[in-house]
Amino acid sequence: MKKNTLLLAILLPLASIIAQSSTTIDRKVNNLLAKMTLEEKIGQMNQYNGFWNFTGPSPKGGDAAYKYQNLASGKVGSMLNVRGVKQVKEVQKIAVEQSRLGIPLIIGFDLIHGYETVSPIPLAESASWDIAAIEKSAALGAKEASAAGINWTFAPMVDITRDARWGRVMEGAGEDPYLGSLIAAARVRGFQGENLDDIHSIAACAKHFAAYGFAEGGRDYNTVDIGLNTLHNIVLPPFKAAADAGVKTFMNSFNDLNGIPATADRYLQREILKEEWGFDGFVVSDWGSLREMIDHGYAKDRKHAGELALNGGSDMDMESYIYLDYIETLLKEGKVSQAQIDDAVARILRVKFELGLFEDPYKYCDEEREKTVIGSKEILDGALDMAKKSIVLLKNEKQTLPLKKEGQKIALIGPLAADKNSPLGNWRIAAADNSAVSVLEGLNAYKGNAITHEQGVKLVNKIPAGFHEEVDINTTDRAGMEEAVAAAKEADVVVMVLGEYGFQSGEGRSRAHLDLPGFQQELLEKVHAVNSNIVLVVMNGRPLVLNWAAENIPAIVEAWHLGTQSGHAIAQVLYGDYNPSGKLPMSFPRSVGQMPLYYNQKSTGRPGADGEDAGSVFWSHYGDERNSALFPFGYGLSYTSFDYSDIRLSDNKMNRDGSITAQVDVTNSGKIDGKEVVQLYLYDHHASATRPTRELKGFKLIELKAGETKTVEFKIDQERLKFYNGAQKWEAEPGDFSLYIGTDSTTKRRADFVLQ
Repeated sequence: MKKNTLLLAILLPLASIIAQSSTTIDRKVNNLLAKMTLEEKIGQMNQYNGFWNFTGPSPKGGDAAYKYQNLASGKVGSMLNVRGVKQVKEVQKIAVEQSRLGIPLIIGFDLIHGYETVSPIPLAESASWDIAAIEKSAALGAKEASAAGINWTFAPMVDITRDARWGRVMEGAGEDPYLGSLIAAARVRGFQGENLDDIHSIAACAKHFAAYGFAEGGRDYNTVDIGLNTLHNIVLPPFKAAADAGVKTFMNSFNDLNGIPATADRYLQREILKEEWGFDGFVVSDWGSLREMIDHGYAKDRKHAGELALNGGSDMDMESYIYLDYIETLLKEGKVSQAQIDDAVARILRVKFELGLFEDPYKYCDEEREKTVIGSKEILDGALDMAKKSIVLLKNEKQTLPLKKEGQKIALIGPLAADKNSPLGNWRIAAADNSAVSVLEGLNAYKGNAITHEQGVKLVNKIPAGFHEEVDINTTDRAGMEEAVAAAKEADVVVMVLGEYGFQSGEGRSRAHLDLPGFQQELLEKVHAVNSNIVLVVMNGRPLVLNWAAENIPAIVEAWHLGTQSGHAIAQVLYGDYNPSGKLPMSFPRSVGQMPLYYNQKSTGRPGADGEDAGSVFWSHYGDERNSALFPFGYGLSYTSFDYSDIRLSDNKMNRDGSITAQVDVTNSGKIDGKEVVQLYLYDHHASATRPTRELKGFKLIELKAGETKTVEFKIDQERLKFYNGAQKWEAEPGDFSLYIGTDSTTKRRADFVLQ
């Protein structure tokens, strides 16, 4: 009782302070709104990309001069892609010191997985299943970016996707809404910190709202048509988790959803986000998505697009200039309301107040801090730690790994083996090209073995496009393949680094084929013909089809695009200085024809199973491929082994307002220490809407010394059993349930209970 009294004594004043702070900000927002002209309000709803070198002389003509004048007259609320303290300070000076009211800019940037120091791509970080590490990674990224003047990131991307053809799978957390929700909240906490006005914190942005990851055919920007069941049970939970974590902004998506472009979707943005969820931040459009509604065939012209977007709930226009050009006219015509404008502007101003920009517009503009923080040991060490935790061991026959540290001849082969650019992955705008540690450099840091390097297949530079040059893996020139085969023949062990180049995944990088690009498969098979003792290191931004490798190569390491410290992380895993513990956040297919592929499938009326119903074709399957994944969701090996006991339930009956516990003993039965992700899955046998045959509903990352046993316990209550049901409500329904605990989503270890 004394503890409860003490806790209340602490929490009540804290709650009072938070409430007072919120009230104070609301009062400041309302006072400022009362002083603003309509033109100034609309200006806050306008975001420009960087259009000129702000440390140079002011532009004298053309589009840049027009934008400069808008900036100086308070017609710009935000800038994106302006970075570096000197640039940010100068653009902020124009907005603050030349405009009538001196409203500061919020400076946005795509801080997707690090600033100048690059962490693993988000999909790779998700493979760690280490929520604390992911939060820390986001916090370190925010610290480095904020030191460069940035105070708003267009991250985290929380889109759930089931289709590896979609290039932007590299930006998200994979296929599962439960794991995705935990990671979404962790990244929001990491970016925003405990207090948004902290110098190391930046505003986060949950994107893309909503269902962008369900683009038909995995083709970027494509249409989406899904039902309410999938929308609420699969797509929306990570967004809700981000909102509950206090995310300050949302970004809508390029796609249309059930016929309505997300930029103008009132149901999503106003009814669900702002009303049902009580979100008090602001919604920014994606790049030019207002004007793209014309191409969708939804808006007849730019003016109509502005009307649809504002009525739909979009508060800030990124790079369409439509609000700036048409909102005033739309207001006069009665097609939008003053209340909608004021609400949008209030939301934007509130975030600026919360960031502390009105108190000090230049708080993020400290050149000494910029020099000290960017590339610091703290940031680099964090990137290395995250990279090691992101690696997934897919196969390790005959104890091929870890490698011996001395006395071996190693042939290091592959187009990505010595490359210092590809490991950075896509979406690393601020990073210097070729700044990653290569696998060759990482292995050379260990001095005991003789390493011979051959590229085998060359990289091909294409015409520069986007933020960086485009690169392919050769499909026309086999030069170097013979030398690689010769090196492999003389080696004790071959390490082959193959996969996708860093810019072969990401926005606009959808693929119809998911095999190894270029001549890499041919290289792999030719090397195998002369030396089968191969460790395959796969660098990629999405699941790939690795059937031949899975059948023929003794050791396979999923290394993703791990960022700046990539080579060191991979080398430490290959040599056994770090025992891999990652688990797949997406299913790896046997064929691209399985897309979309995901573990939490429904039974269908004719479920069958691989190998069952022999002699009948009338069940849900392919005639030429198995239904199952090559490597399933949640899968990942270790250099040690783990044994699980049977599941123990505290009761096999559970009341609606009660709970039961499930326990399992996990033993490290190997000879070295290791970490294991113990995973809990549930199956609701019958419900008012059909349910997946299993859903991840809990996991625990545990560390066990060799020979050690730990008891892992999960509490099951109705919160874990709730779903968006046939009555369109979030409820737990009475009935029969199965519970599975194991090392991946295919575990057979099961216990049953009844919800009464």
